[in-house]
Amino acid sequence: MHVVGSIIARLGSKRLAYKNLLPFAGKPLVGLGVEILRRARMVDEIVVSTESELIARVALDFGARVLRRPVELAGDDVPSIPVFQHIVENHPCDVHVNFNINFPMCDPAVIDRAVELATRDGEALSKPYAAWAQSVERLANYEDPYGIPSAMRSVFQDERAGPLDIHTEADLLATYRAAQGLKPEGLPEEF
Repeated sequence: MHVVGSIIARLGSKRLAYKNLLPFAGKPLVGLGVEILRRARMVDEIVVSTESELIARVALDFGARVLRRPVELAGDDVPSIPVFQHIVENHPCDVHVNFNINFPMCDPAVIDRAVELATRDGEALSKPYAAWAQSVERLANYEDPYGIPSAMRSVFQDERAGPLDIHTEADLLATYRAAQGLKPEGLPEEF
């Protein structure tokens, strides 16, 4: 069984500019995401899908393969499923798992669990939403690319995904604080 792990990363972000290139624990989020996927024992190949040469260059520095996302798949309103389908068309596999790098404290075991369940059930999604895996057959026959199917059998709760989903500067700061063992209100006065 061949498993492709992906990160989908656009340069533009409405809520937090250049989010995918911002640092967490001293590394850009996209690079940290590649490292997390590399530690997942079930992922054989890592692909970063992006329209940005800057993100592509960073991903290459971290050892990922890069797939240029076409313009029609790079807009704000494009759902994830067509992007996933584009990835597996260019990187054939049995199972695809997408890692949402908005969860930089995710344990790679969450990714592995998603792959295991997708192998059995065709699709799996972690809650919090850090890992979403599909068999290639499931991706080829996806009914509604704009929604997560309500009938998905394998939605699994896993707190190892991390405490926060980064979309804003406040989210990124809160994630730093949690990782550094600080209280939510921030740094002490000596900052």
